Amino acid sequence: MPNEKQLTIWGRANSVNVQKVLWCLSELGLAFRRIDAGMAFGKNDQPEYLAMNPNGRVPTLVDGDYVLWESNSIMRYLHLAYGNGSQIYPEAPKARAGVDRWLDWTLSTLQPVDRPVFWALVRTPIEQRDMVAIQKDADAEAAQWRIVEAQLATRRFIEGDDFTIADIALGAYARRWFGVEGITRPGLPHLERWFAELATRPGFAQFVAPPMS
Repeated sequence: MPNEKQLTIWGRANSVNVQKVLWCLSELGLAFRRIDAGMAFGKNDQPEYLAMNPNGRVPTLVDGDYVLWESNSIMRYLHLAYGNGSQIYPEAPKARAGVDRWLDWTLSTLQPVDRPVFWALVRTPIEQRDMVAIQKDADAEAAQWRIVEAQLATRRFIEGDDFTIADIALGAYARRWFGVEGITRPGLPHLERWFAELATRPGFAQFVAPPMS
């Protein structure tokens, strides 16, 4: 069913976790408004925000009188509430479990190795960068992308022939992996092929592809 209420996303546009949600909204064709919050915009440490999201992070979804935080949970909810027959979060138990596994893995395993590389190369002044240490961190991240590479060797998307929210979650981080400069990356042809296909999707182009900051 269409979203009759106004969906509101709190969070800055350059947050990878906000980008995931915005991309998901695009895939589902849902209207929304976004309110800047976090880092330079503040707000996320204010009582009003903490009343919605005690974690004090972004994004936060407000759907009428319903509030939800944690980006992967928001994507699941958006599909379940407004999916309109979309298969981006499959119903079959095994297929859904496969998607959930990658959502969990992205946050538990990939994000911790991505963060130091991204922050060092995007949010740290050039004169303060230790490129030897950054390359060491990049090598640790590359080891995790090899896992994705192996998965994609026999699949169009991460869980088969169909695009899912697992591709959104991983694709937002792949944008950072391929977008930073100054590191040496291994050749991962299946990952590169998959990423090139993701880059053609309108939601990726609008919300994930813009310059990183």
